Amino acid sequence: NWFQPHFPDVDRPVHIFCGPGNNGGDGLAIARILHGRFFSVTVFLCYTDGNTSPDFRANLERLPRLKELQITELHSRDPLPAIPQNAVVIDALFGSGLNRAPEGDFERLILHLNANAKNLVSVDIPSGMFADRHTAGTSIHAHHTLSFETPKLAFLFPENAERVGAWSVQPIGLHPGFKENLSVSNHFINLELIRSFIRKRKKYDHKGTYGHALLIAGSFGKAGAAILSARACLRSGVGLLTVHVPRCAYEVLQATVPEAMVSPDWNQYFFSKPPESLDAYQAIGIGCGLDRQGETATALLQLLEATNRPMVLDADALNLLSEHPDWHAKIPKNSILTPHPKEFERLFGKSENNFERNALQRRKAQDLKVYILLKGAHSCIATPEGVCYFNSTGNPGMATGGSGDVLTGILTGLLAQGYSSLETALLGVFLHGLAGDLAAEASSPEALIAGDLVGKMGEGFQMI
Repeated sequence: NWFQPHFPDVDRPVHIFCGPGNNGGDGLAIARILHGRFFSVTVFLCYTDGNTSPDFRANLERLPRLKELQITELHSRDPLPAIPQNAVVIDALFGSGLNRAPEGDFERLILHLNANAKNLVSVDIPSGMFADRHTAGTSIHAHHTLSFETPKLAFLFPENAERVGAWSVQPIGLHPGFKENLSVSNHFINLELIRSFIRKRKKYDHKGTYGHALLIAGSFGKAGAAILSARACLRSGVGLLTVHVPRCAYEVLQATVPEAMVSPDWNQYFFSKPPESLDAYQAIGIGCGLDRQGETATALLQLLEATNRPMVLDADALNLLSEHPDWHAKIPKNSILTPHPKEFERLFGKSENNFERNALQRRKAQDLKVYILLKGAHSCIATPEGVCYFNSTGNPGMATGGSGDVLTGILTGLLAQGYSSLETALLGVFLHGLAGDLAAEASSPEALIAGDLVGKMGEGFQMI
């Protein structure tokens, strides 16, 4: 059912390469069904040597023995088959149970398919790729991967982009209660999860109901970061917003974001001192366009020592923390840190691969008792309990300056409204990506700019 809309031409050759295990059995079942739907199917039984799984044997027996359905056995050292330019190649060599890198004949075949197949579809997982650890050896480089029930953890990391291609997930009939009873440490953020906790407004609510947020942002030449963050914060639904900026940004903030109050810093060009009192604010976001002056570092330390409420820390606030690791313990519990990969590396050190980085992210979230939102194609939120949530929204058009400032504004606004830190991170990252998807659809990923995200937040809320 997935295959036919993607490749509707029944005259196009379909070559299915089946390994000896259950993944090969899936390939044989696919061959039978596609043949029954009048596709031109050729099956290759690859290096089985008679050592096959019961699932493989059952599906092989069910395969009709008709001359229109070609079955070829590949033996060790046989010449590798030619792949027609217009063929769809289905990889059913190995599934997620693989425990070592392919070698010998299988490695040779995989390299052959990677080099010659123009449309390569993997069943469940690209053969040779590990589902839950780093893949260093040879694997299929699929154009499409059709997986079962849930995505594999490996699909969500950039190191596997060339291996997994465009992936999607289809149900295969697991019992509905099965997943509910599993103890898991990885979750995928979807609309159902967000709708389970988002709040509806009540008739007699007022601006005090939705909190007062403080954003500390901007420096000389970077007032735009403060504007983007402020606009996003307001669009997130916050009741009141104060933006603390250097004096050089005072007039432009008053003119471009009239809904916000502006608190001018004593310094003309950068953040040098927190506001006198923080009691009025339900949430504080800091870092967008901040700069890293010595006085700014001192002011950040003063802020960390002045409040025990969860904060949102981004950009130069994180860079300053990376320069002062002894300050990490001063970050209020349940704060939300939003590093991109380079900021994460500066904060916590380098990792050999994405799996190691994910383990480090979990560990640091637990150690510091904070939420670490690592930004990327599937932004990952690590919680103080060591659980990770991977986002499902967003697109490459969001890889543009200011997108992170918008996210910080959204998170600060949601936190001020009384959402928990976890709810804030989940809703914030999902809405941010959803607004990006709506903006890209309205124009294009190439033309998308950060301000477009703010403009689509309302439509995003309507969809949620």
